[in-house]
Amino acid sequence: MTAVLVIAASDSSGGAGLTRDVQVLAHFGCDPLCALTAVTAQTDAQVIAIHLVPAPVVTAQIAAAFADRRVGAIKIGMLGSGATVLAVSQSLPPRAIVPLVLDPVLAASSGAALLDSEGMEALRTRLLPLTTLVTPNIPEAARLLGAAPARTHEELERQARALLDLGPAAVLLKGGHASGDTAADLLAVAGEPTRVFSAPRVRTALRGTGCALASAIAAGLAQGLVLAQACEQGKRYVTKLLRARE
Repeated sequence: MTAVLVIAASDSSGGAGLTRDVQVLAHFGCDPLCALTAVTAQTDAQVIAIHLVPAPVVTAQIAAAFADRRVGAIKIGMLGSGATVLAVSQSLPPRAIVPLVLDPVLAASSGAALLDSEGMEALRTRLLPLTTLVTPNIPEAARLLGAAPARTHEELERQARALLDLGPAAVLLKGGHASGDTAADLLAVAGEPTRVFSAPRVRTALRGTGCALASAIAAGLAQGLVLAQACEQGKRYVTKLLRARE
């Protein structure tokens, strides 16, 4: 069975984080390996408490995963601190060997910060250049760029291209926070035309969709799909997940 290493936090509500990642990877027939970065106490409405796992323990978990199994892909979610971002970035194989999907978890759905200011800077300068694909939503892309949230398709495309300048091989800028009847995600790869993955907008709220999308894409990459195919697989999976809640 293909193994995918997930580097992320727990979520006591089960709606996001490692719990969601493991569910998605199991759905796609992948074996999840886990490096826990933080323990969180959350409900759908708020983050109650966060306990960060010491950075050396995070790196030890990563090393143990690679010692035991052949890892087909890596998915990164919440990291929490600059120390953890730096430790993780120093523990990863080159993306040409193991593809890396980064879901830049900066804040909870309730608005609580999930990455400190040192972590933001380290993510921009140390982790993004190692990444195969980064999957920000519109507010996350704006924060990473220090810009206002994009409002038009042209602005979304400009921000996706600007994120490429920070070093990832590709950017999937998610359109879930946009308006309109269609939810469109933009895939930007250097030197290639932008691709758009669209689906009718589902008028329901569900926590953990960002985790689910990134994990589904990581599963596809681990199983040999090319990037566009893996993104399309992730989009279909999340759309189905949302429709099941209507």
